[in-house]
Amino acid sequence: MKRDGHKVVGVEEHSIAEEIKMEKGDVLLKINGTEVVDVIDYIEWMENDTLELLIQKADGEEWEILIEKEPGEDLGLKFEHDLMDEERYCRNKCIFCFVDQLPGGMRDSLYYKDDDWRLSFLTGNYITLTNLSECDLERIVSKRISPLYVSVHTTNPELRVKMLNNRFAGDVLKYLYRMADAGIQLHTQIVLCPGWNDGEELDRTVSDLWELRHSIRSLAVVPVGLTGHRDRLTDIRPFTRELAAEVIRQVDKWQSIFRTKWDTGFVYAADEFYTKAGVEFPGSYYYDDFPQVENGVGLTVQFQTEFEEEMAEELSRRRDGNTDVKPVQQTVVTGKSAFYILSDMVNRANSRLHTNSQVLAVENRFFGPSVTVAGLTTGSDIIMGIQGKSLGDALLIPESMLRKGQDVFLDDVTVSELSEKAGIPVIPVPVRGDLFLRALLGEDFREVT
Repeated sequence: MKRDGHKVVGVEEHSIAEEIKMEKGDVLLKINGTEVVDVIDYIEWMENDTLELLIQKADGEEWEILIEKEPGEDLGLKFEHDLMDEERYCRNKCIFCFVDQLPGGMRDSLYYKDDDWRLSFLTGNYITLTNLSECDLERIVSKRISPLYVSVHTTNPELRVKMLNNRFAGDVLKYLYRMADAGIQLHTQIVLCPGWNDGEELDRTVSDLWELRHSIRSLAVVPVGLTGHRDRLTDIRPFTRELAAEVIRQVDKWQSIFRTKWDTGFVYAADEFYTKAGVEFPGSYYYDDFPQVENGVGLTVQFQTEFEEEMAEELSRRRDGNTDVKPVQQTVVTGKSAFYILSDMVNRANSRLHTNSQVLAVENRFFGPSVTVAGLTTGSDIIMGIQGKSLGDALLIPESMLRKGQDVFLDDVTVSELSEKAGIPVIPVPVRGDLFLRALLGEDFREVT
């Protein structure tokens, strides 16, 4: 008799699953007599040292298999769905949604909007909590799933309903309080839209979330991203230099208050506000333990610090007699917002370490000139930007320009295609200051990653 379960689509070589003769097409029915709801259950079971699997083979025969293994050791199975369940689709129609601002003609996966609490836990995706069921909430609480990453945007119920275009969006504080009472750790963000949730509304949201500081570990304030593809979408003003500077002052005010009452600043302004305002970045103390660096908050300061520390070590090595350096000519590609920061770093490396690199800022024609961050620079824009330029021996690009785990830009141009057009190797570099310096020196930085 056919039973529900999780279909196996792959078995890793030399894994436990291969050893016990599991095969592609098998179905995992139960672990230790319990049905596996999704990958969260599966991960939890993997912490055990003894497992009893109930497997259904392709011919319908069921096997019961007893396994002894190390706690945390995986079985080596790949399932039909990464989450062992369908992903939860976003039910909102946010006025600032970046996906709604994408140009047409891109691959379907780029238009998919996930809003899944399991991905929040596993990969740090931000969720809105608008599609959270009571069952979901009970599982989060009972399994103590932490940390989760929540897009709050505003704690004003009426305003949140309006901004997310979802009648359930106003319940966010109710969910946050329930998670806080259960000891769930949260990181939160506000996508700030001028004239919507800034000013007094921002003060209200920061103040409300501060009351949950035993649960909420950080709050990032990030600027709305606006592309050139906003036809028939809600009118949102871009951040001007003056507006960005005001946000920085507002966040600084709150940080000053919080640091007198607690051991961290709690709320942090995204790097983009500083580049937009032309304001000097704060010291690393501002970001505490950099809880929101993956969200573009403190990334610049962390990157610069890593770069400076590596440069000091390199200079020390050279003073000790290690001077066998053969500089290569290279071009560093970035977006316009990071141009001056990277140019200063590259110029100092050229001067002090005798590297020979230049920085090229590429205008974003794909999403529109208002998009200036490096991570949204496309392959086609780079190809256009390098035409007629003397590039040297290699082209360095940040890995953040590529889809995670792939050698493909957002516009489907591959690294190899860009390399062919440039006529030189294209080298993706992790967003780490120390590895960036090693790449400028022409070294194989991958040996130290």
